[in-house]
Amino acid sequence: MLMRLYRLSHWLYNLGVPVLPHLIYVFNRLVFSAVIPPSVRIGRDVVLGYHGLCIVIHRRVVIGDNVVIAPGVTIGGRSELLDVPVIESDVLIGAGAKILGPVRIGRGAKIGANAVVLQDVPASAVAVGIPARLILRGDGLADEQALDS
Repeated sequence: MLMRLYRLSHWLYNLGVPVLPHLIYVFNRLVFSAVIPPSVRIGRDVVLGYHGLCIVIHRRVVIGDNVVIAPGVTIGGRSELLDVPVIESDVLIGAGAKILGPVRIGRGAKIGANAVVLQDVPASAVAVGIPARLILRGDGLADEQALDS
């Protein structure tokens, strides 16, 4: 139901309807504890775990198709940095993960629970830890190098 309400608010937002998208946003925030502004661009078949419980998404974030976002995830900006994350298609984001700043999460990547991602994650890679580091690159090789270096 949360995604249906978001889709309705996004559609109304794109039509230029002034108040109703904001009222739907406030309803979602109160009922589902999810902060999903109508200006966010979310692709098809996106799954928000536990109806989006405690998910916070920045108003300019772009999320691709077939993305799974677990509860407690924050996708947003960082102070003094204008850009926000871009999540490509087929990504899995674990519970409590934080994706912050101008980062790109590649197609098919997996972000571990409670990871704090501050740098790009390549396609099909697995990132875990604080700060997030790659434990498996897209080419299947293990890589223990921190993403912030």
